[in-house]
Amino acid sequence: MFFFDRRELVQRAQGLRESYSTNPPFPSIVIDSFLPDHVARRIDEEFPAPDFAGFQQPDNEYQKHKLGRVQESFFVGLPSFLRHILNEFNGLAFIDFLEELTGIEGVIPDPHFKGGALHQILPGGRLAIHADFNRDARRKLDRRINVLVYVNPDWQEEWGGHLELWDAAMTRCEKRITPLFNRCVIFNTTSTSYHGHPEPLSCPPGRTRKSIALYYYTNGRDDGGSSIAHSTLWKDRPATEVGP
Repeated sequence: MFFFDRRELVQRAQGLRESYSTNPPFPSIVIDSFLPDHVARRIDEEFPAPDFAGFQQPDNEYQKHKLGRVQESFFVGLPSFLRHILNEFNGLAFIDFLEELTGIEGVIPDPHFKGGALHQILPGGRLAIHADFNRDARRKLDRRINVLVYVNPDWQEEWGGHLELWDAAMTRCEKRITPLFNRCVIFNTTSTSYHGHPEPLSCPPGRTRKSIALYYYTNGRDDGGSSIAHSTLWKDRPATEVGP
């Protein structure tokens, strides 16, 4: 079994912390080759197919062909290696990494993987620009950090699926991030951390956009953000985008 090396992760975080805090449009980082290659490839090999019983597809005007987990039954039949990996992301070594990287103290993982765990988007799928829900009502915690790890070998640029990061005024897309194999994206979660992949996915039949999605919390927040609970805040992109 693979286990995160706390010392290695913390050293990596120390080298990235300044970049993380200053990256526009909100604190964020893109880290390639995040996991050991053999670990990332095994995740890909064991990633459930779209017909896995633990997936559900809540299509609406904002998201299409996006498979997420069924809250109650997702882990039934999930390969043990994937269950182990998900738990590693909730363990001490990774939490210490996140605190060192982001400067956020008292980070709390989510053992329920609310809204997270494994995501898979089918050809033609999309996810509109949005800011995520900001409170875990069950545990009365504030959502603070998103972590995404892509597991898409040989992904082609023309297939799309780019993660877009938008400014708080929704006038400018600051970054478009290709969901390349073993690429990790981490960013602060606030009520204006607008992101998504709004362009329909154009990968060929039989290919999907696969990712691990993990969310982290604190008991209260010290960033000036609101702790008044809201659900996902969906946003339309402007007809004319300001900036390059």
